Amino acid sequence: MMNKLLVFIVLSLMPICINAANDKEVDSIFVERLLASGHTDVLWFAKQFIGRPYVAHTLEINREETLVVNTREVDCTTFVENVLALTMCSRRGERCFSDFKHQLMQLRYRKGVINAYPSRLHYFSDWIIDNESMGYVTEIQKPTSLFSGLQTVSVHWMSTHPGSYRALRENPDFSDVIKQQEQKLTGKQCRFIPTRNVVNNKLMREIVHDGDVIATVSTKNGLDIAHLGFAIWKNGVLCFLDASSIHKKVVVEPTSLRQYLTKRKQVCGFRLIRLK
Repeated sequence: MMNKLLVFIVLSLMPICINAANDKEVDSIFVERLLASGHTDVLWFAKQFIGRPYVAHTLEINREETLVVNTREVDCTTFVENVLALTMCSRRGERCFSDFKHQLMQLRYRKGVINAYPSRLHYFSDWIIDNESMGYVTEIQKPTSLFSGLQTVSVHWMSTHPGSYRALRENPDFSDVIKQQEQKLTGKQCRFIPTRNVVNNKLMREIVHDGDVIATVSTKNGLDIAHLGFAIWKNGVLCFLDASSIHKKVVVEPTSLRQYLTKRKQVCGFRLIRLK
């Protein structure tokens, strides 16, 4: 009877293991194919994801915090991280899946080290600070005539909504750590480009480059950033390439960036981040 039970358990788990192995192989083939191309341009890598489905919470599949690689389904943050990791590896001449995984971990976790759920950079303001300190990115905040908006970061969404996060529900101690991180972030000030300043003129073209990360500034209480994507210039018009929850896939938005921002009631402009 015990032997039959063991066989049943093994057979039940086999499809899960096979699917996981297949997904890993698909990710590995995709990543190494892109790295073998020799391209080093952020926007080129971003375009390779166009049409890939938008899926939220892809990092929340494990109870223990481990590096999750999923290039098949992305949300706005994992899309940006995947693209930047690919670009960084390619610029260094790294062509292996293991190189990509290492770089992805460096971008996603504080100082590149996985140490339980709170070590992931959950707030994008924190992500910017950490990756600037690692020398990976720089935040553009000048000239002030364009970056006339001033955001005073005030974050508390995660600690005040722990029920929305499985890791916080199952590990109440993590909420205290997250709250400390929020308090450290709160009060920091950053310049951004308000929606009213998004004009397709010479200055905007000089400052915003193809492949720059666009981080839309949230006006929602407790949050800092609403959405992420990449800048893309089309026929002299600044547009937005993102993993869209509305279109349910990675797209170049059909409207200009200014029109996109204007339609979002809880967004007041964007912060600009560039890969070094």
